[in-house]
Amino acid sequence: MDYQYSLLHLTDVHVLPEGPLFGSADTRAGLAAALDAAVASGRRFDAIVLSGDLTDAGDEPSYRAVAALVEAAAERLGARIVYAAGNHDERGALRAGLLGLDPSTEPYVHVVRIGGLRIITLDTSVPGRSHGELDAAQLAWLAAQLAEPAEHGTVLVLHHPPLAGLSPGFEDPRHGPLLDLHEPHRLAEVVRGTDVRLILAGHTHSAAAGQFAGIPLWVGPATSYAADPLAPADEVRGLPLQACTRVDITPEGFRAVLVPLRQEPAVYRMPVDKLVGLLSGDH
Repeated sequence: MDYQYSLLHLTDVHVLPEGPLFGSADTRAGLAAALDAAVASGRRFDAIVLSGDLTDAGDEPSYRAVAALVEAAAERLGARIVYAAGNHDERGALRAGLLGLDPSTEPYVHVVRIGGLRIITLDTSVPGRSHGELDAAQLAWLAAQLAEPAEHGTVLVLHHPPLAGLSPGFEDPRHGPLLDLHEPHRLAEVVRGTDVRLILAGHTHSAAAGQFAGIPLWVGPATSYAADPLAPADEVRGLPLQACTRVDITPEGFRAVLVPLRQEPAVYRMPVDKLVGLLSGDH
């Protein structure tokens, strides 16, 4: 059976109540640019997937601002919306400001079905900390969901990538890695051999691809700013680069295409039919 699901993957949005992040990063404009690019493309998107750090301070006004932008774009695209919580998010404010729900502080997990595709969101956030964790209850819930395969498989969404080494290796003798997902092997035990076809994550502010428990992993670029993966070893550096990802799921696998959001003059523009003619030699 032939099918294609297209997802707009956004992450590390870091919307603030007002003003730019670090004095220069306009995070609302970054989110708006990603959504506007998707709408202007005329392409079909089945879901807008946001994999955490939706706000920078975890405040309700910022969540309401995120909701207004995302919901307007989703309506124009005819797309579903999938949210995950990150280390900058506050569960109660997220539920109240973003979803209009009671402000519970329980982990925010949910399941969205689009045709035969299932999208499962986990909550790796740890209140007051920057690293990620998945407790036994959340892993048991995930195992129960995966016990019955979806027709076209499952996409798993979480904020902290389950691969070590993608974030700066800061360690604390009391808390272990300060940015990574702790004990990722426990997640591997649950997802290995299931219908999970792709894992989408964020957190690092730098696009990366890998494999976890035999499953492809895509870590999306941030819409707020980019972390420089080649910064000197004794320094961390944020760059004024913003991007998002178009992800396509097909029977053969998946495609992740990075979409830069900087509004620079185009190097070239030409009609598609002209390019086809050039490539086919009809010129």
